[in-house]
Amino acid sequence: MGGGRTRGDGDGSGPGTGAAGDGAGTGADGAGAGADGAGTGADGAGAAIGPRPTAAAVARRRGPVVAALMLGMALAALDGTVVSTAVPQIVGDLGGFSVFSWLFSGYLLAVTVTLPVYGKLSDTFGRKPVLIAGISLFLLGSLLCATAWSMGSLIAFRVVQGLGGGALQGTVQTIAADLYPLEERPKIQAKLSTVWAVSAVAGPAVGGLLASHADWRWIFLVNLPVGTLALLLVARHLREPVREGGSRPRIDWPGALAVFTTGTLLLTALVQGGVAWPWLSTPSLGLFAGSAVAAAATVLVERRAAEPVIPGWVWRRRTIAAVNLALGALGLLMVAPTVFLPTYAQSVLGLGPVAAGFVLSVMTLSWPVSAALSNRVYSRIGFRRTAMIGATAAMLVLLAFPLLLPYPGEPWQPALLMLLLGASLGFFQLPLIVGVQSTVPWAERGTTTASVLFCRQVGQSVGAALFGALANAVLAARLGGSGDLDSVSRVLADGAPQDHLRRAVAAAVDWVHAGAAGAAGLALLVLVFVAPRRFPVIAEQKHDL
Repeated sequence: MGGGRTRGDGDGSGPGTGAAGDGAGTGADGAGAGADGAGTGADGAGAAIGPRPTAAAVARRRGPVVAALMLGMALAALDGTVVSTAVPQIVGDLGGFSVFSWLFSGYLLAVTVTLPVYGKLSDTFGRKPVLIAGISLFLLGSLLCATAWSMGSLIAFRVVQGLGGGALQGTVQTIAADLYPLEERPKIQAKLSTVWAVSAVAGPAVGGLLASHADWRWIFLVNLPVGTLALLLVARHLREPVREGGSRPRIDWPGALAVFTTGTLLLTALVQGGVAWPWLSTPSLGLFAGSAVAAAATVLVERRAAEPVIPGWVWRRRTIAAVNLALGALGLLMVAPTVFLPTYAQSVLGLGPVAAGFVLSVMTLSWPVSAALSNRVYSRIGFRRTAMIGATAAMLVLLAFPLLLPYPGEPWQPALLMLLLGASLGFFQLPLIVGVQSTVPWAERGTTTASVLFCRQVGQSVGAALFGALANAVLAARLGGSGDLDSVSRVLADGAPQDHLRRAVAAAVDWVHAGAAGAAGLALLVLVFVAPRRFPVIAEQKHDL
């Protein structure tokens, strides 16, 4: 990163230093620093003037902003779990059973394809306007969803929600890195992880209560007071570094459209393939071909753009490319427990939906705890080695699924495995996110964070398609070429005591988790052979947010 002062993440020998000195300096990363932290970097942050605020004053100033971030994250985290439990009531009121899956697919598509765009916008215009716009758009979508008159209109309004959700997910994570120096970032990440954990447990209960005792429209209306409070806190308390005057920022609209088109075509093919139409059908092949053409066009457009939405350095820098690939593999493996374990719990163990959800939610209890503790490890042995430990542990846990889940099994067995998997993934994901955010200056952090989240989301879509096909293939082999996971699960849900069907589902889920172990192994290979031995952490630049 130019000639600015840098340091390694420590690989067992403590922080290393690059070209450094105790005096003032200016680097391309914007980390020019003197003894008092003054100086001006290339990211456009103004020089600090006057005495630094005390630690207590900084903590008081951060408090409302952190609360806003947690509320914003809660909006995104609760969305899927709350809506899923109200689907029967929604379908009963609006109809459209054949297309209700687009309530989730449409939202996911909108979130994923807008992540890179919002990341670039937050680097160009600042986090605050992007987050305010994202919350406002999410609330508008929520209000529209509550007024939906048909399944088609509800799906369209869910897409509007997703357009705001993309800004929420990426910008909240970026601001979290802006607020805290490297050694304190696990604190805010642990808080955000706790929001996801609480949402996973509370979401289904809240959605069920609202749908049963009020009206399904309230699952969208409850977003309004929560989001409004977050909006007010951000508008009033979030401060950003003063950006010096210069040339007027330019928005790469052709690049944004190209990225949006590519992502939409690819994700639609992955989400609907094997569900709405066969994989080798004309719609699937047409969408995949269209996404390939759009991807090629995106590369050409971005190479010529002055301020590309997805800059080339996202993939040219070894650290960012490695983290993108590793977290793409994480998204891939996460499909196995989150999608297929509840099916196993209900179809094989005979648990109800609530109990099956609890088995899965155990993972979200251990994940934030291990994430909060991971800084004690990576501060000593480095980001890369800590993530390697987490990926290895996750691979071993996933490989143990067939061994530790003997047919028919007991509920405590998958719960224990989920507890171990959550602990492993906390050590895997957090060091990579914190590490990669620490290798870029303020003006590149939004783009970097968005690229990481984008790859993880794409990994989830690929995993859903890949493992769904794997599960159905195993079932077809076990049942003589007839049946898929959805149809078999419905038969078992009706109370049919068919042991051979339960064994077939158990075998399919075992193979899916073996595939997830392969994804963890792929992430481990990326960390071993692609990631640098030491993450090139840059010197912290002081921003009084």
